[in-house]
Amino acid sequence: MMMKNKYLYITLLSLLGLSAEAQQQLIAQAPRLVVSITIDQLRTDYLETYAPLYGADGLRRLLAEGKVFTNGAYSFTPVDRASAIASLHTGTVPYYNGITAEEWLDKQTLRPQNCVRDQKIGYSPQFLATSTISDELKMATNGVAKVFAFAPTADAAILSAGHAADGAAWINGSQWATTTYYRPLNQWLSGFSRLFHPDASDVNKSVTDAALHCIQQAGIGNDDKTDLVSLTYQAGSQMESYVALDRQVAQLLKGIERQLTRDRVLFVITGTTSREEEDEGNQERFRIPTGTFHINRTANLLNMYLGAVFGSAKYVEFCHQNHIYFNHQLLRQKNLNLSDVCSRSQEFLLQITGVRNVYTANQLLTSDSYQLETIRNGFNVEKCGDLIVDIAPGWKLVNENSLKQSSSRSAHVPFPIIVYGAGTQAERIQTPVTVDRIAPAIARAIRIRAPNACVAAPLF
Repeated sequence: MMMKNKYLYITLLSLLGLSAEAQQQLIAQAPRLVVSITIDQLRTDYLETYAPLYGADGLRRLLAEGKVFTNGAYSFTPVDRASAIASLHTGTVPYYNGITAEEWLDKQTLRPQNCVRDQKIGYSPQFLATSTISDELKMATNGVAKVFAFAPTADAAILSAGHAADGAAWINGSQWATTTYYRPLNQWLSGFSRLFHPDASDVNKSVTDAALHCIQQAGIGNDDKTDLVSLTYQAGSQMESYVALDRQVAQLLKGIERQLTRDRVLFVITGTTSREEEDEGNQERFRIPTGTFHINRTANLLNMYLGAVFGSAKYVEFCHQNHIYFNHQLLRQKNLNLSDVCSRSQEFLLQITGVRNVYTANQLLTSDSYQLETIRNGFNVEKCGDLIVDIAPGWKLVNENSLKQSSSRSAHVPFPIIVYGAGTQAERIQTPVTVDRIAPAIARAIRIRAPNACVAAPLF
């Protein structure tokens, strides 16, 4: 009996030893570096059209050897660079992460608020309301993992860096700019931003150079803790811009693989949606229905209508982009219900030429309609107006106060999501996928939690 127990004890120890060894091997397989590349306005059709012009080591290599999702999309609207990058790194939509656009109206001051401008220290991610994949990596490693972000613009750099990064840098004229928000101040980044100057005529090359310098000099990938470097490139609509982008991607891949083997680096490449403005001249030439919608004039008409219904007063306090804001204090003084005012206004605005739909804040907060899902996902009660005016496709929205204009276009323009390295098998997938699945996929690949507002299933 004692002999049997002895053999059983030895067997259990052997199994436990094998289990511990297997766990160590599993942990060792996690990538030592994740490189997240966001290419502003990247399009699948342009990427594939210009493929014969690429070299062997850049975009062509990614398309041939990576897991390529050709039909990427965002699950909210509208989408711009800031809201896209915030969604990529938080794994959720503006309804939760708070970044609805590069700029919104501050309801307290009635002035435009940039998404990363900080009145106290200049720039910070203070408006990013949820954690990012880099934040979760920092927490999982007790701050040991190194996280950096480089981009042509402040919003792209800071939103991809998150709250807990070692640093973020962006191009400001002829120099690299950083923020003192990230503490303690990273000595490598501080020295780099003082000593090295970007090429303002080729921002993609400057971002590549900065990232490679960081990987070579800042101790990236030198230990068993996964590090993360985020880059933002720009893509135009011309052949030349994609050929130049291909050169930078090739330089980045070769530079990183001189430091780390391919199986220890996970590359994730994707894009923001295309924001090319319609050519109104061509629309008129080819007799495509179009028009100009003046949001300020419409707000004045709405104010006159509400004055006729509820008594003369300035009910509309401000309008920004396609959002209309009511004077809530005035409504309380006149004992008017906001929902009633919004409902009356919605009925009035729907009669105006060029208006396709009007959404109220209460409607977006309470409705569970599938048709409203993408609008609701892009809405945030703290940042958005009481009314959102959706103009007809092909029409131009003009704000005479800010002198800004934009065109409405509902057509989906697909962009790719490419996963490369770290043992990824080459595959081409045409099934539509949304970008909020990227963050949880990275989290699973590096064995950490997904960001705290992310509920999407991992992409791979």
